[in-house]
Amino acid sequence: MSFYNKYLKVKDIDFSSFFEKITESHILKAINKEALDVYDFLTLLSPIAQNFLEEMAQKSHEITIQNFGRTMQLYTPMYLSNYCVNKCSYCGFNLCNDIKRKKLSLREIQEESKAISSSGLRHILILTGESKKESPLSYIIDGVKAVKKYFDSISIEIYPLTEDEYREVIRAGVDSLTIYQEVYNETIYDRVHIAGPKKNYRFRLDAPERGCRAKMRGVNIGALLGLDNWRKEAFFTGLHGKYLQDKYPDVEISISLPRLRPHIGSFNDIYSVLDKDLVQIILAQRLFLPRIGLTISTRESQSFRDNLIPLGVTKISAGVSTEVGGHSSNTKSDSQFEICDKRNVEEIRKMLLSKGYQPLFKDWMAI
Repeated sequence: MSFYNKYLKVKDIDFSSFFEKITESHILKAINKEALDVYDFLTLLSPIAQNFLEEMAQKSHEITIQNFGRTMQLYTPMYLSNYCVNKCSYCGFNLCNDIKRKKLSLREIQEESKAISSSGLRHILILTGESKKESPLSYIIDGVKAVKKYFDSISIEIYPLTEDEYREVIRAGVDSLTIYQEVYNETIYDRVHIAGPKKNYRFRLDAPERGCRAKMRGVNIGALLGLDNWRKEAFFTGLHGKYLQDKYPDVEISISLPRLRPHIGSFNDIYSVLDKDLVQIILAQRLFLPRIGLTISTRESQSFRDNLIPLGVTKISAGVSTEVGGHSSNTKSDSQFEICDKRNVEEIRKMLLSKGYQPLFKDWMAI
């Protein structure tokens, strides 16, 4: 059974009715269970559960230390191109936006790689806009080969591929895949993806599983929080993560929790996601999925990210630029969105050490 079929079984659940029946005893019972079912998970996402964030935080911290120790993996994104054929209402790369577009040459990719690797980072996330004309698979594969000598782990965040295409990029040196569904609500998905290949909901939804079948070492999923009610989106993201983790136990599954940030464009149809809401999501995800990786990006502020460290996060970005050529070029593109935490890698390293955490610049090497 595909995840979509599982999603269909629960997508029409009456969240309001379910939450009305939740009591404090339900919350405490869920917190103290060794293994949570999907309804325990939903219970911890309920409004009344916000009164128990301290208890959830203590359990989440305990579970995270047990499974990951006091470590934090560091990475940074590298944008190869911001050309895009999609009209996504919430994204700065929207085809209709009048922005400075740029695509790195292979020489520029090597220069960007050299600049990033000089910080000590050995995990890189390669990103492009979704344009098969400007960033065909052959270009991405050549780019991967160009950065291999600088990094031990290469992840991609590009347009969704077929299973065979994922095998091609794995052979080139990619070991991990990041692909966000953006929003699980199919109606909203259709509305915010105005035109372009990204409008194909099912092809994108099934992409993480195609990556798993192709034998990616790691697959990272997520919803762009703010496109729909955050409780619903966090619930479906968690279910998706559990589905992949149960079906592909040899793949390292992780979840990112990005919130909408200001960008070039005029999208304003945003559902509020407060800091305390994001904390609740992190804690509920950790209690539901003890071995899942949880990533927080520089979309969040410096102080907020620092405070999230002990709550269940296992991976954070550092020294980030969302511009093409942002680490080495004098002719950068416009950014995809505004970042909040602008600290460099060394500043993040010192922060982690001050909190008693070991920053991991490298925790994987391909054979």
